[in-house]
Amino acid sequence: MLEDIHALVQFAETGSVVRAAERLHRTPSAVTRQVQRLEAALGTALLDRSVKPSRLTPLGVRVLEHSRELLRRVAELKAIAAPDSEPAGLLRIGVSHALADGALVDPVRALTQRFPKVRLRLVSELTGDLFTKLQSGELDMAAVLLPEGRRALAPLTTEVVATDRMLIVASSSHRQKSKVAWRDLSSTPWVLNPPGCLLRAALLGAMATAGVSATVAAEIHNMHLQLAFVQAGYGLGLLPERFVRNYSGEATLSVIKPAGFNLKMTIAIARSGPLGSLEAAANCFRDAISELSRQPSGAALIRDRGRGGKTKNSPHSSQGRPGSRNRPP
Repeated sequence: MLEDIHALVQFAETGSVVRAAERLHRTPSAVTRQVQRLEAALGTALLDRSVKPSRLTPLGVRVLEHSRELLRRVAELKAIAAPDSEPAGLLRIGVSHALADGALVDPVRALTQRFPKVRLRLVSELTGDLFTKLQSGELDMAAVLLPEGRRALAPLTTEVVATDRMLIVASSSHRQKSKVAWRDLSSTPWVLNPPGCLLRAALLGAMATAGVSATVAAEIHNMHLQLAFVQAGYGLGLLPERFVRNYSGEATLSVIKPAGFNLKMTIAIARSGPLGSLEAAANCFRDAISELSRQPSGAALIRDRGRGGKTKNSPHSSQGRPGSRNRPP
């Protein structure tokens, strides 16, 4: 029926069946049959054939207006589905709590400046909740943190864009032996993400394997607030290394390394399928997250208890002294 409608529009624009046929690369008789087929489908005459050349009836004029609008809508539908079309419309992006900090402003700004017709809607939730929203069609893509080796369940796809590791951190005033066993931490409170966080589950699983349990004193989604509680000595925290180094401040934290603990994580983009014309915008956001994750971390000073209590990059270390030959890159 769309081809028949197209034939009617071409007839109206050219003023004759012959010229419409030339535009459509068809014979005049084929175009005539298309218009007749449309008339039969609508149950009314669209052309006044009592005059030469034929012309649209008053009802045909009204049908023509709606036909043009319908063809315009069809063209928009095709553009939405075409990956090479200019990105336009709503792009719904989820971001796991562990990635939701001020550094996201630059990737978002870059995307909206490059694709002005794209409207962004951002939501921050636990990774598992983001997967659920992807599967239900409430999100188009999500930037998530996952333990190394974990992937979203099919039919979702997972594309790893960066890697990091998780640190167990405490206030620099926390008194702890250089050689740490899990049992040494059994009575220490923890500041963690709420249940549902895969990284929290990995930590508690490691403690359970060692035969100890964790005392969770605070369950907080926001990493900045977690960091503030840890710095204040409220308990131990589990935070990404890059976040700690970018935001901890000078010598405010100690890194604690229980024997055998090595929790690595990946930053990944999860999706449920192709996005048509929004594909380029989605790839732009993915690349920005990847680049952001690879940028050099800040110069925050962290005391590493697992390495004998020496402070990395501190003013008293050989690497951090002015004029030292072993300056960090």
